[in-house]
Amino acid sequence: MKLGAWMAAMLVMTTGCATGSPTGAWVASDAVRYRSASPPAFPRASLSEEVAVRESAPAPSKAPAPGKKAPAVAKAPKAKAPAKPRVTPAKQTVAAPAPPANPRERVLATARGLVGQSSVQVNGKRYPADCTALIEATYSQAGVKFRGTIKPGDNGVTAMYRYAQANGRVYTSGRPLPGDLVFFRETYDQNRDGRRNDGLTHVGLVDGVDADGTVTVIHRVKRGVVRYRMNLARPHMARDPKTGEILNDMLRSPAPGQPHVLTGQLFAAFGSVLPSGSTKPVAVAAR
Repeated sequence: MKLGAWMAAMLVMTTGCATGSPTGAWVASDAVRYRSASPPAFPRASLSEEVAVRESAPAPSKAPAPGKKAPAVAKAPKAKAPAKPRVTPAKQTVAAPAPPANPRERVLATARGLVGQSSVQVNGKRYPADCTALIEATYSQAGVKFRGTIKPGDNGVTAMYRYAQANGRVYTSGRPLPGDLVFFRETYDQNRDGRRNDGLTHVGLVDGVDADGTVTVIHRVKRGVVRYRMNLARPHMARDPKTGEILNDMLRSPAPGQPHVLTGQLFAAFGSVLPSGSTKPVAVAAR
């Protein structure tokens, strides 16, 4: 067997195939994958122009005397072509984008970056799998810590509601600002007594508000961080009958023989504890 063929056979035995897929448990547990030596946006420095090599002109020779042969001239060695300059692309470090300076924008950027994630992890810290943990994680980027207002018997959502009352404002009418808190009630039977007497049980934050007043909410549910819609002008309507656009998402599973319970039906209040800047809420619904 030739050396080249023998080396190819050994490569296949080691990785499984030419692309590097492992074949058995004896291979390293991490899949062997092709990785480019350069990042996708590797900087390509433009090559410099070839340096022109200037050759000195030969000195003029004297003309031979009449009747004499011209002296033999040694043949000059053939000049080599000038070597192309070797240019190494400059190594550039792409700086991470600076976090927004505005605290509200930092909170929003963090929340939006978590949408679609099954767990909440910010700056290397992993948070518990519940709705209040998402708010803790995102608001920590603005230096907000929901402490000092909890009372005996409060759950985490109620504690955040009290914090908003003491350190900002709680409101039920007007157009909310992106980044504000959204409180919901009776989203599940927290005390498991079969009655709707659990008070505040869920919290999220406002991602944006459409022209028709539909609020997009980022919150943590069982499957992860998601966006839901809520329209307080039509809280009992899941879709717009004319356009088919979703107005309110289902927030509580229905009881036997009962319809779905929507976000607008379980809305309790908005809460604002972040600087609002020059933007002021505009009324869209009265409750």
